[in-house]
Amino acid sequence: MSRAEAAHEPVLRRPSPLWTFGLLRSELITTVRRWRTLALLGVLAAVPVLVGIAVKIETRGGSAVGQGDRSPAFLGQITNNGLFLVFTALAATLPFFLPMAVGVVAGDAIAGESGAGTLRYLLVAPAGRTRLLLTKYATVMAFCLLATLVVTVFALAVGALLFPLGDLMTISGTRISFAEGLGRALLIALVVAASLIGVAALGLFVSTLTNSGIAAMATTVGLVITVQILDQIPQLHALQPYFFSHYWLSFADLMRDPVYWDDLVKNLGLQALYAAVFGSAAWARFTTKDISA
Repeated sequence: MSRAEAAHEPVLRRPSPLWTFGLLRSELITTVRRWRTLALLGVLAAVPVLVGIAVKIETRGGSAVGQGDRSPAFLGQITNNGLFLVFTALAATLPFFLPMAVGVVAGDAIAGESGAGTLRYLLVAPAGRTRLLLTKYATVMAFCLLATLVVTVFALAVGALLFPLGDLMTISGTRISFAEGLGRALLIALVVAASLIGVAALGLFVSTLTNSGIAAMATTVGLVITVQILDQIPQLHALQPYFFSHYWLSFADLMRDPVYWDDLVKNLGLQALYAAVFGSAAWARFTTKDISA
């Protein structure tokens, strides 16, 4: 090849880290600004508000709440310390509302772009399929954290407005300061957010299988509900430790003194395994997929 020919040869440049950061920022802003996302966050914010108001009304006459065996975790302690509303709200939203919200966002990540006809234009930019997929997954994981923090912040605000705050009693019966309890509440929120990365990877994989965002969202949410139903069937006890939802409520062990780490470690390890398996499956599918829209 002559120098003249080499001079006219197109030069392929790898996108800079700043460009990648810009793509991630754009994805985050686009996701948060969607009306669907705002509606999901609104529903999550309403849960601790409704729980706090219900407990306040129920205890107005001095009656106790949450003394039965079927009451949600930490519910009976809310009237003594509003910080327990954080733990109750997370326990109430984790089985359905939080994974549903994450499933909707993850399911729409790729399929929604494909259905809207914008996926092909995204790939025209120097992103590459792998980089774009990683950016989408990072966006979904950021939403996991945002959704969990919305529940936590609203629960803390409502708990502080309606109930007293102060030192609190752990599940083990020991007393800890409010500052330590607040730190444990933040740690619990982070653990709950990390508990959703398996659902995020599953939803992203489903999103690569179809061009319909609605179908991907419905399939992901349906799979989450199905797995949780299977997790309650006694005859499947041998398989249940491998379901991504099996150790979700292990975050309650952070309110023990000393903390029980066994189920917490199992939960985080299981989520990492699901993220690796379904993340790899999503990459294999997306990098070989024929994208015409």
